[in-house]
Amino acid sequence: MDRQQMKELFNRVGRFGTLSTADSSGTVNSAIFGSGRLTDETTLVMGLGDNRTLANLRENPKGVFLFFEPGETLLAWKGARLYLELVNIETSGALFDEIVDGITLAAGKTAARGIKAAVTFRITEVRPVIDLAGKSMS
Repeated sequence: MDRQQMKELFNRVGRFGTLSTADSSGTVNSAIFGSGRLTDETTLVMGLGDNRTLANLRENPKGVFLFFEPGETLLAWKGARLYLELVNIETSGALFDEIVDGITLAAGKTAARGIKAAVTFRITEVRPVIDLAGKSMS
């Protein structure tokens, strides 16, 4: 799968994945998210609540987003592990408003009220969801 195919799969409606982060002492958190969107092949944006994920990112700017679509066999699964570095946290402004509006449409006003920050990540590495060779994707 190339990066354009990865972007199309990632941005499908109804796709979920997990974002894993760690605080400055290395304590790990992993949470399910559906709100993330790839704006291009190297940028991920998403809305976050006032939660462990946001707190961890304020201490440690790195994370991994894993998403997948099951296949007929394990080796036929599609998806990727996106290694991330935080670029920005916004608590107001155009991106924040856009994310809140999108979550309102997708999940309703209650879910949107929980969004406290819009975060932007740079994708530093992409690996397949099932990686027997241990190599990055193109």
